[in-house]
Amino acid sequence: MTGYLGPLELVGDRWIIGDPKREGGSCLVLTAEGLEHHEPGAPEPRAVTPWSKFVELNIRASFRAAHATRTMGVLGALGGGYLETGRSSCSVGGLLRHPYEGWSVNYTHHERPYTGPHVFAVKALFQKTSEARALHRLGDPEWLGAAVARLAPLSFWWAPKGNRQVGEIIEDLGT
Repeated sequence: MTGYLGPLELVGDRWIIGDPKREGGSCLVLTAEGLEHHEPGAPEPRAVTPWSKFVELNIRASFRAAHATRTMGVLGALGGGYLETGRSSCSVGGLLRHPYEGWSVNYTHHERPYTGPHVFAVKALFQKTSEARALHRLGDPEWLGAAVARLAPLSFWWAPKGNRQVGEIIEDLGT
């Protein structure tokens, strides 16, 4: 089984977004109940958001840790490029219901760079799972492991084809 897809990584028997081992590292743990936001050194999660509260969920990921700095955010804004840069370039966000409000949490980038195909695949995984109204599946380690195992080796060079492939994989795995 593949152990990671961009910022999404299998640690022990849990899927985690971000690198909790880095200094000051914060992460999100995907559990059966929902998303747990963990801050550095804290034994308990800072917050737990149940899957049922999410209307939609998306993920942002910069290719390199250096891109997730305030300086790169300014340079990225001035350059007008397509790269995710700045402090929120490594974040998970979405829309919560009852009351309807925006939700966003930053995570710590791993030391390793994330490849373009992996960043595209993890973004598409969250998008397609949201569209299928099956976000709870992200909290199922076996289902998510099977999805990552099928997505990680793929090369996405054309977005419409890649989105279709991710959608077919999610449909094939069952929601």
